[in-house]
Amino acid sequence: MKSGKWIAFVALIHACLTAVESLPKADKIVALPGQPRVTFQHFSGYLTVDEKQKRALFYYFVEAETMPASKPLVLWLNGGPGCSSIGAGAFTEHGPFKPNGEALEKNKYSWNKEANMLYLESPAGVGFSYSANNSFYSNLNDEVAARDNLVFLERWFVKFPEYKNRDFYITGESYAGHYVPQLAQLIIHSNLKLNLKGIAIGNPLLEFATDMNSVDQYYWSHGLISDSAYELLTSFCNSSRLMREVIRRSISSDCMSVYSEVSTEITKSIDQYDVIADVCLSSGQSPMAILSHSLLSGPQHSPQADGLSQQQVSVKVDPCIQDETTKYLNRKDVQKALHAQLVGTTSWNLCNKFVQYMANLETPTIHIVGSIVKSGIPVMVYSGDQDSVIPFIGTRILVYKLAKVLGLNTTVPYRPWFEGKQVGGWTQVYGDILSFATIRGASHTAPASQPERSLALFKAVLAGKPLPGA
Repeated sequence: MKSGKWIAFVALIHACLTAVESLPKADKIVALPGQPRVTFQHFSGYLTVDEKQKRALFYYFVEAETMPASKPLVLWLNGGPGCSSIGAGAFTEHGPFKPNGEALEKNKYSWNKEANMLYLESPAGVGFSYSANNSFYSNLNDEVAARDNLVFLERWFVKFPEYKNRDFYITGESYAGHYVPQLAQLIIHSNLKLNLKGIAIGNPLLEFATDMNSVDQYYWSHGLISDSAYELLTSFCNSSRLMREVIRRSISSDCMSVYSEVSTEITKSIDQYDVIADVCLSSGQSPMAILSHSLLSGPQHSPQADGLSQQQVSVKVDPCIQDETTKYLNRKDVQKALHAQLVGTTSWNLCNKFVQYMANLETPTIHIVGSIVKSGIPVMVYSGDQDSVIPFIGTRILVYKLAKVLGLNTTVPYRPWFEGKQVGGWTQVYGDILSFATIRGASHTAPASQPERSLALFKAVLAGKPLPGA
């Protein structure tokens, strides 16, 4: 080996050893109960974001499966508001393990195959995160959540300094259509010098009226409601109007009659978050999904499962994975292994009603996405195409209109993309910086129902390349 290459090799080994030594020992997970043997390290614990109010956010960090020192860092945020990134993102979607009875199974399509994954339970009150001052929840809004997330990151990088200069991505889904761009915008304008390389948001809430009213067209075009019910929705009371009236606790007779007919036709036996999926028959109503309120699912009943089909392609997906995850994270031995505690509650819940604030529901964030694009940060907006709650119809319209406003020309025309030899979905790219994609056969939580195709999309985001063609 030539001297220059030898010096570089020694420097790399030294950097890796230094990184291992500097990782916080107190937060290191020795092993989760029922966990299979793995080669990577994982960590979890709390970071205080407000000392006076005793407010702390809980995280779960998973090193990349191989060569973590050379892989990017990716933050994942679930939506709700009020749903857990650990219970949903990590344990039902794209984390390294999935609960199966008393044990954990390795996830063949875990995103830590490509990146170091940081799952954050935010805002306080979600999952194991907490605020000792209960008055915090009555004043909670997007601005507070974004500020706390920024403080968390500042302090997390103090604890994990070796990741400060890594390529950094922010990802999430659903109401994270608010969380992700808002946090990215704060980072861009803050003193926290991060190497932000891109954001990716799935089935995101970006603009209330457009997103919610596309639900009506989705119902009708997918055969969930009749022509007469669709006419009622378009003529008397569309989904966005109905939701506003329910939130204000003043439902008109027009909307009540529309709601009655539409909800009867859809029935309780269809999962609105994955209209082709089988539901978990042993489960009650699921608290998970878009905004965690049944009223925010439009004129319908709450789903019985969270977009988890029995079988997609050759990948078997457990439709009761939510129940399994809830049982697992409520075990005392699991909480001990995670360095977690229950504060202000007697049980861990996938979604927490205390954090289901409505203050910013109708606040659009599509313009923030535009400002991020203008700053030179690539943005991927993707949709599981079997989600009727925030359907791809509205999302595609919003991305197309944003591209026109920004003056971005189409650089990759609308076309199918492929995972293996099968169509993974459809995609379009504007100006080589703003991308839209669907994931074929995927639910509101796309990595849960189409893990292989979602991992392919994730790889493309990290590579900064368009999704593969035929």
